[in-house]
Amino acid sequence: MYQPKDSSKSPRFTGVRTFMRLENIQTTEDVDIVIVGVPFDTAASNRVGTRYGPQHVRNFSVLLRPYNPDQEINIFDYCSGVDYGDIDVVPGNIHRSYDNIVEGLTPILENGITPIIIGGDHSISLGNLRAFYKKHGPISLVHFDSHGDTWDNYYGEKYMHGTPFRRAVEEGLIDVDHSIQVGMRGPLYGPEDIEDARDLGFEVIPMKEVRKLGQEEVLRRIHERVADNRPVFVTYDIDFVDPAYAPGTGTPEVAGPTSHEALEYVRGLDGLNIVGFDLVEVLPAYDHGEITAALASAIAFEMISLVALKKRREKSPELSSQNSSY
Repeated sequence: MYQPKDSSKSPRFTGVRTFMRLENIQTTEDVDIVIVGVPFDTAASNRVGTRYGPQHVRNFSVLLRPYNPDQEINIFDYCSGVDYGDIDVVPGNIHRSYDNIVEGLTPILENGITPIIIGGDHSISLGNLRAFYKKHGPISLVHFDSHGDTWDNYYGEKYMHGTPFRRAVEEGLIDVDHSIQVGMRGPLYGPEDIEDARDLGFEVIPMKEVRKLGQEEVLRRIHERVADNRPVFVTYDIDFVDPAYAPGTGTPEVAGPTSHEALEYVRGLDGLNIVGFDLVEVLPAYDHGEITAALASAIAFEMISLVALKKRREKSPELSSQNSSY
């Protein structure tokens, strides 16, 4: 059983930086979750530097402890986990980077392990989804973001951080009838920037509607949309959160969720058959006081907690999901 170092016995400022102070081992033996960095950022359209996102989140995550009081679970009583390290991307070559992502994730998925993938810009999600398709076929997507990322191209380029989910639909990687996007907002070029995602088959809940519906209703809609215990991939762009709470990102949009709401959206996914996560667009150079790193590491912690809750139910089926009402 792999678990973090005990920081009451070993100071946090010692040792190599890994997520939550987990052991840095590339193994698929006796593990349930792995942390994987994908430090690719040369498909960004504005600020670059998210290649340093994985190490930035790891640096702050040493403050995390194994017990989650909000979910009432000690993660490593039910999960074994390691920091798997980073996938070797190719700066400036997105297609070779995608190949490396698929190659790197395949043994993890083939062994039934849940990866928590830290980017990197949002273009990496296409590589991630290709790997999940090999294992699961078309997969349901739950997408938190301030942008739909379903544009056809940027500057005539088809593979950018604003295009991955259009490409994923075109490649048949996503079960769009059971996929949903939440949080879209900000100035656009036209209504088609939202409607294109709906035309592709996604349910879309823009931030204006999120505020009217309330968090509980949005979570109910997510559960209703996915349904039937089908495998789910969760993609979480940190710019889903208001830049007051997550300034360290490449394309911030105001009027988003608070840090509390950001975490509650993840907690509220309990009960879905989640087989993988990615967390993207953390940009250290704009992260004053490590505000974004603090939140991003907490989001990843909540993602790991969902895996632990699922494992606990598998061991004790009488423990129903706290979100079964959705």
